[in-house]
Formats: sequence, C-alpha cells, structure tokens
Amino acid sequence: MAEVTSYAPGTPSWVDLQTSDPEGARAFYGELFGWDIEVGPPETGSYGMARLRGHAVAGLGGEPPEGAPTAWTTYIATDDVDGTVKRITDAGGRVLMEPMDIMDQGRMAIASDPTGAVFGLWQPGAMPGASLVNEPGSVSWNELSTGDLQAAKRFYSAVFGHGWDDVDTGEGGPPYATFSVGGRGVGGAMQMDGLPPHWTPYFAVEDTDAAVATVRRLGGSVMMEPTDSPYGRFAAVADPQGGMFCLIMLPPS
Repeated sequence: MAEVTSYAPGTPSWVDLQTSDPEGARAFYGELFGWDIEVGPPETGSYGMARLRGHAVAGLGGEPPEGAPTAWTTYIATDDVDGTVKRITDAGGRVLMEPMDIMDQGRMAIASDPTGAVFGLWQPGAMPGASLVNEPGSVSWNELSTGDLQAAKRFYSAVFGHGWDDVDTGEGGPPYATFSVGGRGVGGAMQMDGLPPHWTPYFAVEDTDAAVATVRRLGGSVMMEPTDSPYGRFAAVADPQGGMFCLIMLPPS
C-alpha cells in the first residue's frame, strides 16, 4: 500500500473528472475500479469523492459544466496558489479559473500552459491530495501530451522548477521526457501531434486486459489496445462520455 500524507510542490497530487453525466460516471468508475463514491452536499456542487478502503483517490464532478467537455484534470501541488498563478501568466500560460478556497480542504485554480493543455493547482488544507497511489484503482502516473514538448518543458520548469530527463522511445518513437521534483521522477510529457494538448492520468489495475474488457462491457471505448512497455502493460481508454484515461498493470516491485 502506497499511502501519502503530503506532496512536494510541483508534484501531481490529485485528479478529478468533469463529466456530462455524473450519475453515469459514478456507476462506470465505481464498477471499474471498485471505488466507494461519497457525493457531497449542494454547497460542494455535489462533488463526488472516490475512495478505496477509506483513502481518497480521485474526484468526480457532480454538476455538468455547461459547454465543457468531459475530461480528467491533473492538479499539481503548490504551497502558494496565488504566487504560482503569477508565474503561470509570466511564463505565457493562461488562468482559466482564478484562485478560490474550497472550504477548509484547500485552495485551487485552473490554468493552461502555452501549448493549450489544461491543468489544476492544489494548495492543500485539510486535504493534501490523493492519500493512496500506485495501487490498483488509484493513480500511478500523470502524463502531458503536447504538440510542442520543448515549449512545455520551458513553461513547467519556469513555473514549478521541474527537472527533465529525455527518454529513448526507440526508432520512430515520439519524443518523451520525464519531469522530476527534488530528483524524483513524478510525471511525463510526450510530443503528440494531431490531438489537442491534454494531461492524462494513469490508473493502476491488477490486469490490464481484464480492465479493458470491463471498460468495453460498461460502454466505454478503447483508443489503444493493451501494450507491453518497460513500465508495465498499459492501454488508453475512455469512459462512455468521452473522458480519456490510461490503465496500467505495474511490474512487480
């Protein structure tokens, strides 16, 4: 069990889903990952907190945002949302939702990088972020897909101080790099042309092929069939409303 009580600034710490069908999303993800989903009161926007064995692992929006696509958002930890927002604009990013307090849980904002990928900021209060990671049903990785990897590297380094290490993806493979906080790899970024820039969470599963079959049975779709990699067997899928995410069976530690 990988329990977490705090995140260093610059580390992805939380993911949540905005969806056109909150009830359908709760049913889909609850069955796929075995989540217990607690729906908050109206003052929280009926936000759903997904839990595994009592641990918070992800959030599900409770009220469909008008005109917004169904999508997962990756939140990056900060100890000063307001200061980080200034660095974002100074580095050429855009602020889509100004900093706001979420009761006593923390302070958040939503922004986009200069290549157009949307992400969140989370300054912890009572909730540090996900309290369980790297276990089946919880997040194990967050990855940026962008049409301009070099511009993304410059931006995230300027805002969060990320270090970068290029990864050899083989002949014909897309440029890829991991980013680190304090020397520890905490996420990745890939050059991907032809798709809108976006962040994608990877959820750990016990069996990638079985999880993909469950996605199909529940009405989801598969963009990339299960594929072996040095980091585990993974697949790219979407929920019935189009929210994209990845599944990965981690190799034995």
